[in-house]
Amino acid sequence: MNSQANTDGLINDFAVRCFRDEGDEVYIAARMAFRAGLAVNALWGSQQTVEKYLKCILLLHWIPAKRVFHDLREALKLIETSGKLSLGLSGRTMEFVERVDEIGRFRYLEISRVAYGLDIVNLDRAVWELRRYCTLSGGPRLVKLRQGVRAPSYQLVGGYLEKVMGDTRDPAHKPLLWNNAFVGLRHRRKISLKTWVKCANAPLYLNPQILSEILNYIHLPKDLINAYRSHTRPD
Repeated sequence: MNSQANTDGLINDFAVRCFRDEGDEVYIAARMAFRAGLAVNALWGSQQTVEKYLKCILLLHWIPAKRVFHDLREALKLIETSGKLSLGLSGRTMEFVERVDEIGRFRYLEISRVAYGLDIVNLDRAVWELRRYCTLSGGPRLVKLRQGVRAPSYQLVGGYLEKVMGDTRDPAHKPLLWNNAFVGLRHRRKISLKTWVKCANAPLYLNPQILSEILNYIHLPKDLINAYRSHTRPD
């Protein structure tokens, strides 16, 4: 029994260090990308943040997820159908997660994309909601968002974000707290952000006839290849 308990503890430590802590770092990097107007890094960072938190939740609750890869929808489905917990994500967070799941995983302009600077708020909200479940402590998940009420704070013992928040000398301290209405040491009544929108059409969308030649030199996901082949199919 002691051996099993030790193994369980090591696996939980793996989930926290490899997924939650790594997700925390990527989250701060994604916020920096949003602030700098770096669209691809903001989208990719958002997708990776959510992915890592979901994988932490899956492993902490012993839900097999070997085929999730980068599929956020599949990760959410496994959690919700496990019977072990329900995340109860808000509509805004679900909409954001679905959007970054669709376009955030593509880093090389394989598909056309649009990114919004104000999505930093949606990222902050998603992190606030998901991270409550990246622990086996039941306390944080009891905290809820309420419409029109400032997001209440919660603390994860040993959390990387908590460490950054508590150390004003940490280089990541200011990037984490900058205009953050959900994570921070104090409650903000309002935030002020300069919005931006960046759009880009993918070369393959504009010229799908080069797909076959491109595939001689690079790898593309099978679903993307099928979509472009359907796009070029004559009526």
